[in-house]
Amino acid sequence: MRKRETDRYRTLLKAQLTSLVGQGERSVHDMAGAGASELPDPNDRATAEENRNWALRLRDRDRKLIGKIRAALTRLEDGTFGTCSSCGRAISPARLRARPVTDLCIECKTEAEHAER
Repeated sequence: MRKRETDRYRTLLKAQLTSLVGQGERSVHDMAGAGASELPDPNDRATAEENRNWALRLRDRDRKLIGKIRAALTRLEDGTFGTCSSCGRAISPARLRARPVTDLCIECKTEAEHAER
């Protein structure tokens, strides 16, 4: 992979990481504010609790993505970015553009998904 491409992926991944970390910090700040217990109506409390649970699920998803982004940045640094961790072949540029955190080529990912079922 050319230096220009690795620089582009590094910039993209770092921007995603910064954005996700910022969203997480805002979520923590928002959750530290008014709680559902302060709402007098049970329906309002239930809605607030559901919204809180939804936000927590999204933050958990973001937390997992942050780990994948950090792993991709590590692969960029050690020169293994764009190489399938399973078979060792190059990951197609189209797949990397669509999902830059991937460490599996499309064939190995398809096999892994079939194995999960």
